[in-house]
Amino acid sequence: MSAAKILDDLPMTPLQVVAVTICIVLNALDGFDVLAISFSAPGIAAEWGISRAELGIVLAMELVGMSFGSVLLGPAADRHGRRPVILACLVVMSSGMYLASLSGGIASLLVVRFFTGLGIGGMLATTNAMVAEYSNARRRSFNVAIMATGYPFGVIVGGSIAAILLAHFDWRSVFILGAGLTAALFPIVWFLMPESVSYLAHRRSPTALQDINRTLKWLGHSALEALPDVPADAPKTRWKDLFSPGLARVTILLTVSYLAHIMTFYFILKWIPKIVVDMGFSASLAGGVLVWANVGGAAGSLLLGWLTHFVRVRVLVIAAMVGAVVMINVFGQGQASLGQLALIAAIAGFFTNSAVVGLYALFAQSFPTHLRAGGTGFAIGFGRAGAALGPILAGFLFEAGFGLAAVAFVMALGSVVAAVALFLLPDGERA
Repeated sequence: MSAAKILDDLPMTPLQVVAVTICIVLNALDGFDVLAISFSAPGIAAEWGISRAELGIVLAMELVGMSFGSVLLGPAADRHGRRPVILACLVVMSSGMYLASLSGGIASLLVVRFFTGLGIGGMLATTNAMVAEYSNARRRSFNVAIMATGYPFGVIVGGSIAAILLAHFDWRSVFILGAGLTAALFPIVWFLMPESVSYLAHRRSPTALQDINRTLKWLGHSALEALPDVPADAPKTRWKDLFSPGLARVTILLTVSYLAHIMTFYFILKWIPKIVVDMGFSASLAGGVLVWANVGGAAGSLLLGWLTHFVRVRVLVIAAMVGAVVMINVFGQGQASLGQLALIAAIAGFFTNSAVVGLYALFAQSFPTHLRAGGTGFAIGFGRAGAALGPILAGFLFEAGFGLAAVAFVMALGSVVAAVALFLLPDGERA
């Protein structure tokens, strides 16, 4: 029996659960690090006197970095290992967050946020693959969905602390918090997260058997006597294989779907604090509305993860995207009170985030082991163009004089395109 077969067929051990849990926490860090700029946006705009169009570019810059990070570091994780890439990303993220707190103007902040985004993008692609490979076959889709739930939980916990900090300190305190939390995860990953056995089995280094058996024993499984023979036509990790006849359509449609929906997703997440402040509320109260949007997102993630045991992931994601279109437009109508605004933001977050979670599960199912991190990285990386486009496009629409309702209608169209792309997936990939 191969190492991958052992993990696929047997019940998950407590230490496999630990490895998956660490990935959930890492994704929570991603969530807070990405949206730290959203919590800080009102203070930055007030201190530096920048326009909405300029603020849109600031809000989007780490998303551009995430695009490059996913595309470059996802394949690196397939070639050099999941664990070293995760550790490198933690260093980049923690240093980037700290440097953001030292920024004295837009130019330096843009550079630092791009740099931080490189680490966040690589982390997201790699942890998605790691969770899939540490899960058994029965729990894989559920665990990938739960991993993605870490993102809104990171915003909820970190954002709640940030709201307290913003009531007493300036916007720089948010980035200092993020830097400290990210750095604290480095020793945890170093000591408690071994390399993926699926990766080790595929790479076949001279010490592969010893490395795999060390990890299997640590996880609580029996060791292998020998590695299975490698077929003569065993697949190699080649980026161009994502566009081979068997994968090209899947790669393109998943990338288009992610790109289009993430534009809608980040419109709501990036602009909520500024929209709420423009309604006359304080920055700390605006951060609270964003936290509620992520409470809804966490609930949606948990529900979708549970439903993957009973309903095909693709069906769930399309349904969530339809709900996102409706609720983004409801959000655009404006609300009479802060409480109503928080409720609508929470429901919008429920649908938008659950669709993102479902897409991650589709990535894990659709790409083979030797291309899993690279395929996920490609889809996320090029898809992040939509993430960057969302805040920028919304900023220019606002600057051009369009009201919230019109901007929300335009931004919700991304989820429409995403749902159509998923509907067109080949039958074999309609999981």
